[in-house]
Amino acid sequence: MTLPENLERVLPEIERDLFDVLVIRTDFSDDEAWNAVVGELHRPWGPSGEFAAAVQLVDAPAWSGATADEVLAAVADEDLLVVFLADRGTMKSPTRALLALSTVWEDVSGLDPVYYQELIEAPEPREFRAVPASVHGVQVDLALGNVDFAEYAGAASAEPEQVLRPI
Repeated sequence: MTLPENLERVLPEIERDLFDVLVIRTDFSDDEAWNAVVGELHRPWGPSGEFAAAVQLVDAPAWSGATADEVLAAVADEDLLVVFLADRGTMKSPTRALLALSTVWEDVSGLDPVYYQELIEAPEPREFRAVPASVHGVQVDLALGNVDFAEYAGAASAEPEQVLRPI
């Protein structure tokens, strides 16, 4: 569905708990791939699988084709630090890697380079890919402040496929 340029998409509100992983499905092209992602997200996690999965899945056609910017605008919440998208890349990936989006990322493209050179040269990362088995740890670490988004993005970019896997 393509909207006329002068109309903005209005996406439904989402309520969630602080430690729940929020996964929004934006690609509806492959139900089998989505079901595989859901199955992986519901598995216990942690070093020995000692933690129950706490995940909130948004599987509503209203989100079909939503861009990262549209999702971030719709889920704006001071307690939400990351949202995961099951997008086209997820459905096509053999690892079913979700797109992790930082909700606190700032666009530095419009800043004056004279005053903000350091920020412009090394902006905070906005996204990275993560396999479903790693997203629970990411959510909890970010919520507790143990690790920041940039560290996870850096770890993902250091991997050969640029996908974060469980540590």
